[in-house]
Amino acid sequence: MASSREYLDFILEQLSEVEGISWRAMMGEYLIYCKGKLVGGIYDDRFLLKSTNAAMNLMPEAQLEIPYEGAKEMLLVDNVENREFLKELFDSIYEEIPVAMVYKRRKR
Repeated sequence: MASSREYLDFILEQLSEVEGISWRAMMGEYLIYCKGKLVGGIYDDRFLLKSTNAAMNLMPEAQLEIPYEGAKEMLLVDNVENREFLKELFDSIYEEIPVAMVYKRRKR
């Protein structure tokens, strides 16, 4: 089941106070970035974040869920109604997430 654009719009509205949020559609789902770093995504209308120490400390009861078959477990964010909490969460996890490697295309 693909995620709905309506759920993406809802999450983006909830994240409106977080600086540098962007997204990208990927095979029926949506990847969520913070200041250029991939922090999580929306999978089957579930908001999942990478499992970092800061995220686990702020959401100790969060369920670990698999976004798609073969992927690493991610944390389910169930407190999506609380914008203040989401801002604190994103501010806390940003430093722990590495910058994604950029692959250059080889010349043939």
